Amino acid sequence: AGEKARALDVRMRTLGFHRFGEKHASILGEDTLRHFRRYMEGVNAYIRSGAKTFPLEFKLAGIQPKPWTAADSLAVGYYMSWASSANIRTEIVAQMLVEKLGMEKALEIFPLNVNPDDKGEKRAENWKKPIAFEKIGLTGDVAEMSFPYATGFQIGSNNWAVGPESSTGGKPIVANDPHLDARMLPGPWYPCGIITPEHRIVGVTVPGTPVFAVFRNADVAVGVTNAYGDSQDLYVETLDPDDPGRYMEGDRSYPFEVVEETLKIKDKKASDGFRTEKVVIRYTHRGPVVSNVLSGLNTDRVLTLRWAPYETMGESMGLEQVVLARSVEDIRKGIENVNWIGLNFVFADKAGNIGWHASGRLPIRSQGEATVPYVVGDGSDNWIDWIPFDKMPHSANPARGWVGTCNHKTVTADYAYYYSSHMSPSYRYRRLIELLDAEGKKSPEDHWRFQRDTLNLMAREIAPVMARALLDGEDTEAMGKILSEWDFKDRPEAAAPAVFQTVYRQFALLVFGDELGEDLANTMLNNWYFWQERLQEMVVEGSSEWFDNVETAGVVETRDDLFRRAALEMTAKLGPTLGKDPRKWQWGKLHQLEFVSPVRRKGFGKGWLGGGSHPMGGSGETLYRGLYKFNKPYMPAITASMRMVADLADDDKVMAVMPSGVTGRVFWPHTTDQIEAFM
Repeated sequence: AGEKARALDVRMRTLGFHRFGEKHASILGEDTLRHFRRYMEGVNAYIRSGAKTFPLEFKLAGIQPKPWTAADSLAVGYYMSWASSANIRTEIVAQMLVEKLGMEKALEIFPLNVNPDDKGEKRAENWKKPIAFEKIGLTGDVAEMSFPYATGFQIGSNNWAVGPESSTGGKPIVANDPHLDARMLPGPWYPCGIITPEHRIVGVTVPGTPVFAVFRNADVAVGVTNAYGDSQDLYVETLDPDDPGRYMEGDRSYPFEVVEETLKIKDKKASDGFRTEKVVIRYTHRGPVVSNVLSGLNTDRVLTLRWAPYETMGESMGLEQVVLARSVEDIRKGIENVNWIGLNFVFADKAGNIGWHASGRLPIRSQGEATVPYVVGDGSDNWIDWIPFDKMPHSANPARGWVGTCNHKTVTADYAYYYSSHMSPSYRYRRLIELLDAEGKKSPEDHWRFQRDTLNLMAREIAPVMARALLDGEDTEAMGKILSEWDFKDRPEAAAPAVFQTVYRQFALLVFGDELGEDLANTMLNNWYFWQERLQEMVVEGSSEWFDNVETAGVVETRDDLFRRAALEMTAKLGPTLGKDPRKWQWGKLHQLEFVSPVRRKGFGKGWLGGGSHPMGGSGETLYRGLYKFNKPYMPAITASMRMVADLADDDKVMAVMPSGVTGRVFWPHTTDQIEAFM
C-alpha cells in the first residue's frame, strides 16, 4: 500500500498481535492444537492447490499467501480483542479534560454510567473524590486511534435469551446482532457450518480463526456482545536521567527491552519496487511504549500500554469448547478459558436453561478505578490480582425469564470490583426491557422485529425539552412543531429524527466548545459513551453552568438559547442539501449505509464495485443500530454486522442475515446478494 500504510504497520507491530500470537501458540494444549491443525490443513490445502483462483486482491497487492499457522489465527483473535478493549479512549479523554479544566471542573463531565437494573444507587459514578493524576501535556485525537475500515473502538451489539415460558415454541430463543463496521464487503463475519455424524453447528467465525463466536448447535445457542470490561491501562513512565535507554521505578533503574522490526514499503523509486526501514519498539515489563506511536496519543512523556490478554494466556481458547457444548453448564466451563477477549455471552439450552456470563480476565487494581493514566511510583505492581471467574458479571435462569446485554453497565453499585468506566449509554437496554417485559409469549418473528426496533429512548427524554425551546423562537418554531408531533421512532422517511440528530449534535458542540476549545471538544464528543448520559442529565435538569458561553461577557446563555442557536445553525448548514423547509427533511437522506469494496474504497468505480448507499433508519441510540462518527456525520459506521434468531424449538433452521453477502469475490453475486434482505 506504500507510505500511507506505514503508520498503521508501525502501530500493529508495536501492539504486537502476531508476536504474542506466536508466544500463545507455543503454549496451547494438545486438544486445542488438534482443533487448530484441522482448520489449518484445509486452508493450506487450498493455498497449495488454488493459486489460479486466488482472490483479485492478492494480484493487486503483488503478494503470495504463505501457509496459515496457529499464530496467524491467534493474531487475528488478539486484533479483534484489542478493538473491543475501549477503556483506553476514556483514559485519554479524561486526562485531557483534567489537564485543561482542573480536577474539580473536569469531574463534572466525567462519564455517567447507568445500570437500569440496579436496585441500589443508580449513580455509582458521582466522581466526588479526586483521582490520582499527573499533568503530562497530552494532546491528540483519540478518534484517530482506531484502524481504518476495521472494527474500531465503538463496536457494540445486542443479545438476549428468553426462557421457555416466554416463547411460543416452548423452548428458549437466543437473538444476537453484533454491531461492527460492516461497510467493507463482504463484512467481518464468515458464515459456515460443521456437519458431521456427531455434530451440527451453524454460525459465524472471524475469517482466519477456527472458532465460532455466534452459533447454534443441536443443543445450545450462543450470542455475544462487547462487555467493555477494562483490560487496558496506560502508564506514565519516568526515564532514567542518567540513561534514556532505561526507565525508573522508585529508585531502581531498568533497561527497556528492545524489539527491532523491518518494514517493507512499496516504493516505485526502489530498484525492486520496495524499500525497507528498521523500526525499534521499546518495552517495559508492563508493555510497549505507545506515546507518539498510537495516533492521537502525543506527549513529551513516555506512555506504555498494559493489556490483560497478554498476561492471561492459557492452553485453551475456550471457544473450541463452547461450540461443542450440550448444556449451559458446558458453555460456562468453556467461557472460563476465554481469557483473550471480554465479551458478554448470552446462551440457552434445549433443557430450558438460559444464562449470561462475561468473559476475559480483568485486573484488580490497587488504586481502584482506572479512568486516567497511572503514574508509575515506587515500582510496586498496581495490578494486585484478578477478578475471579465466578465474580465476573453473570446471571442464570433469572426470575424475569430473560437475560440480555446492550454494552451497558451490567454491574450494580455494590459490585465488589472496579469493572470499567467506558460503557454504552443505557438507551438500547432500556428499550429491550420494555419489549421483553411486555405481556405475552414472543415468537421468533417477534425477536426478528425487535432487532429492527427504531424507538429512540434518548430522544423520548430530550426531544420534548428541545421542542419547547424551539417553539419559543419565531425562526425555529417549525422545527419545534415537528419534534412536538414525533413518536420518537427514527424512521428514514421522517423529518423529526433528522431535526433531532442534527440539532442535538450541534447543541453538544455549543455546550462544550467554549470551555474545551474546538479540538478537545471534538475529541471528547467523538467518544459517544463518555458524555451522552451526562449531557442528558444536564438537559433534563436544565440549569447547568455549562450552558453559559464563557466567551460572551455580560451575557448568560441558557439551555434553550443553545437549542435555538443550534437549530438556526443547522438550518443554514443543511438547507442546500435537504431544503429550507425542515418539514420536508428526511433522516434517510443524511443517514445512509454505504457498502464499499476493498478494491476501490473511494473515487471513480467505488459504486460499481461496491454495494451502493441505502437510506437507513435507527441511530446510535436504538436497537436498530446506525451509529455515525460524531466528527463525520451522519453516515452510519457501526451497524448490525449480522442478525441471528435461534429458536431451540426448531431443529431445522436458524434465522440469520448478513449485511452484504457471504463471499469476498469481486463481481460474484454472493458478495452483495443479502443487502436487500438486510436493509
